[in-house]
Amino acid sequence: MLYPIVIHKDPGSTFGVTVPDLPGCFSAGDTLDEALHMSQQAIELHIEGLLEDNNTVPLPRSIDEHQSSAAYQDGVWALVD
Repeated sequence: MLYPIVIHKDPGSTFGVTVPDLPGCFSAGDTLDEALHMSQQAIELHIEGLLEDNNTVPLPRSIDEHQSSAAYQDGVWALVD
């Protein structure tokens, strides 16, 4: 399953990652490559926790659905498996 992520970078900070379809799932990395790798681990652990708690795992929505949100403006989008 491919989850859309949005990556933000403020001057002097690491790359921050948000997974809009998994509330509370965040990650970061010093480089863009590291941020992408860490986001995959964060998604896996988040889904694992949801399943352990017998919660439903939200299905990913399209990037198009998320881009209109003010919370994700100026971010770079990617898909993570």
